[in-house]
Amino acid sequence: MSLRPAAIVTGASSGIGAASAIALARAGLDVVVDYRTGKTEAEAVAEQCREAGAETVAIAADVADDEACCRLVSAALERFGRLDVLVNNAGMTRIVPAEPLESLDEPGFDRLFQVNVRSAFQMSRAAAKALKERRGAIVNVSSHSGHSGFGSSLVYAATKGALNTLTLGLARRLAPEIRVNAVCPGFVATRWLQKAKGLSQTEFERFCDGVRRATPLDRLTGPDDVADAVVWLALRAPAITGQLLVIDGGAHLAVMDPIRRLETPIED
Repeated sequence: MSLRPAAIVTGASSGIGAASAIALARAGLDVVVDYRTGKTEAEAVAEQCREAGAETVAIAADVADDEACCRLVSAALERFGRLDVLVNNAGMTRIVPAEPLESLDEPGFDRLFQVNVRSAFQMSRAAAKALKERRGAIVNVSSHSGHSGFGSSLVYAATKGALNTLTLGLARRLAPEIRVNAVCPGFVATRWLQKAKGLSQTEFERFCDGVRRATPLDRLTGPDDVADAVVWLALRAPAITGQLLVIDGGAHLAVMDPIRRLETPIED
């Protein structure tokens, strides 16, 4: 049983989740790498965490299922004896046009809320007792679409708005023992977006360059940028709770909706 602080990162087989798990490992935490699919990728992330000096385990759990959330927390406590940080990163999108409204059916609507909102509540509830004992932190990975209403679908944006509201409510309810914040990235250049658009590497680079040029800081936001903020909120911001931190290179200052025409469903 380790005496080091420990974290769970959900949806950590790729993208922001993977970057957050590795960043927490480099910051001195042992890590549970949660994944629903992508065992090979999750094991590769776990190995990078181990190379950073962390005791790490990859665990398959669909956090839309409440029992799976409880099992995940129990596994972390059994392995590490403590839990200091929970990163609710698991999420999905179903990329559909804003019109017609019939583009997203009821099962798709419900699944988005199950994965993007209910899973964060279930994981927070399952982890609350252990986190209180360590005066720990929860960081939810939301999206700027929760502020703007832009996004891969109207319902996706609505789920992120709900996650933002959940963050505020949990921050009140779990204080003073647990701090709860959210990061709200804008466009992040990840492989799932390239897959969604069905673009070659050259085409995707051209697409990303267009986004970059529309961003005030003239740079793309990457998974590591978001992971840095996750680590800061989790470990280095003891006076901060109930905050929704936008990370987008200033894109919220411009009118930009770069992924509104994507049509492929994506899920972590």
